[in-house]
Amino acid sequence: MPVVVLEPQAQGASLIMTIHFYRVNEPFGEFSNFAKYPFEADGKIWPTSEHYFQAKKFAGTVYEERVRAASTPKEAAKIGRDRTLPIRPDWESVKLDIMRSALRYKFAGHPALVALLLSTGEHEIIEQTTDDEYWGCGTSGKGLNNVGKTSDGASSFL
Repeated sequence: MPVVVLEPQAQGASLIMTIHFYRVNEPFGEFSNFAKYPFEADGKIWPTSEHYFQAKKFAGTVYEERVRAASTPKEAAKIGRDRTLPIRPDWESVKLDIMRSALRYKFAGHPALVALLLSTGEHEIIEQTTDDEYWGCGTSGKGLNNVGKTSDGASSFL
């Protein structure tokens, strides 16, 4: 699966391109929540934005710290997706705001990331995942792409 795809899209008189990302070791992989750009938030150091996002499903519980201390973002995601653990009751209504916060913290703490984000200009940023229609473009390519949209809009809150 290609990670960076520049596809022209007509929008008025200008040409808008799309930037696809997914794997951390490929172009624009820095935008992945698995990319290792630690940041401080809530008085703690978070290894990745994935750690922060998954941990907030368990805010104020022992599981929050368990996720934060996970050795890899993959492990943090596994714990966060474990439906035998009790997630906060308001999760569905707050998860998008938590993702925005995670990305804000991540980008704000790393000037090189801000420069990379700003270098994308008006281009649309798409998380190229086949298994997630909410956070990425999904198998159909028509998913909601909320990680991409949140990254895309990140420059406005930096």
